[in-house]
Amino acid sequence: MLQKGDKAPDFSLPGTDGKEYSLSDFSDKKLVLYFYPKDMTSGCTLQANGFSERYPSFCEKDAVVVGISPDSIQKHIRFKDKEKIPFLLLSDPEALVARSYGAYGKKKLYGHEYEAVIRSTFVIERGIIVSAEYNVKPKENPQKTLEIIK
Repeated sequence: MLQKGDKAPDFSLPGTDGKEYSLSDFSDKKLVLYFYPKDMTSGCTLQANGFSERYPSFCEKDAVVVGISPDSIQKHIRFKDKEKIPFLLLSDPEALVARSYGAYGKKKLYGHEYEAVIRSTFVIERGIIVSAEYNVKPKENPQKTLEIIK
């Protein structure tokens, strides 16, 4: 798992605007990178809406919010349109980036163990992890992340 002070893993993923993004594309701002399991599910929608509601406050603090899940770009676009999400979503279909951030691993549901995205949020400045939060709560995470941004 990543910790404060670690170098953030680089990535190259397609975004909902049709462009390819890497970590260096966000080097001039504070980057809030959050990993979530699946578009249009209750917890993920709650979390995305929380970030959307606070989006102007993140912008005021010179921070950019980016969500990453294994869903396809087409599904991300439907999710953005349906929920009016104002920020970029990136597609990580093989969960390679999620794995590099420690945001993928074993989970349990009703006694059944499986591997999936672990809801996690990172604040990154100039390529360095400022905050790494794992197993975050969808409702509380956006506000707590906003409080971390200085």
